[in-house]
Amino acid sequence: MPTYRPGPVSLILAVLVALFLLLPLLAVIPVSLTPSRMLAMPTGELSLRHYRALIEDPRWIDAILLSIRIGIVSSAISTVLALCFSLGVWMFQPRFTAALVGFVLLPMVVPPVVSAITLYFLLTSISGFSSFFGYDTWLGVAMAHSVMTVPFATVLILVSLSQLDRRIDLAARGLGASVWERATRIIMPNIKFGIVTAALLSFVLSWEEIGVTLFITSVNAITLPRLMWMGLRDNIDPAIAALSVILIIITVLVLAVRSAVARQRGGN
Repeated sequence: MPTYRPGPVSLILAVLVALFLLLPLLAVIPVSLTPSRMLAMPTGELSLRHYRALIEDPRWIDAILLSIRIGIVSSAISTVLALCFSLGVWMFQPRFTAALVGFVLLPMVVPPVVSAITLYFLLTSISGFSSFFGYDTWLGVAMAHSVMTVPFATVLILVSLSQLDRRIDLAARGLGASVWERATRIIMPNIKFGIVTAALLSFVLSWEEIGVTLFITSVNAITLPRLMWMGLRDNIDPAIAALSVILIIITVLVLAVRSAVARQRGGN
């Protein structure tokens, strides 16, 4: 089978586009090494003081741990809800499937500020009954993030189900398998990649969510994006640049590991 190899012009254009996209990110690296207390390019000496600040300042550690906790809980809720809905729609094929899917996907098309205001009033109302689960609590933030991420998880799982041969489910049904057995032993193992992808995407979306978080938190539930936003608004802390560099490195490592695993699977 003939393989296509890009010519020199295509390679040059690809490199130029990559540089155009990466240069703004690479500019963060020297800023993170500035000895200044403000965001600025280093003029002479380099310093790691802002990287040390990330370790020594408990606010950054607390915000990172809180964002991880919220992301895990939000991802779990979103994935479970999206999986239950997608399996129900795929297995039973109700008459108003298109309307149901459209209703679930509403948070994707509603302006974020509208969702933020709605969730703010919902959580403040819940706070009147319980201070553990409501406004400015980590569980309230996790629930709000779940509302925003369920549509994305649903799309990924529905796409995985659309590639599954329905005759597998029909055969299991004909052999007397219950709905629970069909879902857990037949369908879910065949779409496990879609489920894992939905969970990872939900976690990433929760990790970086800032619009809704600004409306539903105050002083107790300070996530990492909110702390970064506060640093930019109040004192333009260069530690934000250092944290950005660390996140870029983690992202590059994850992509490299993923590429290596995919290449190893392809070789086998």
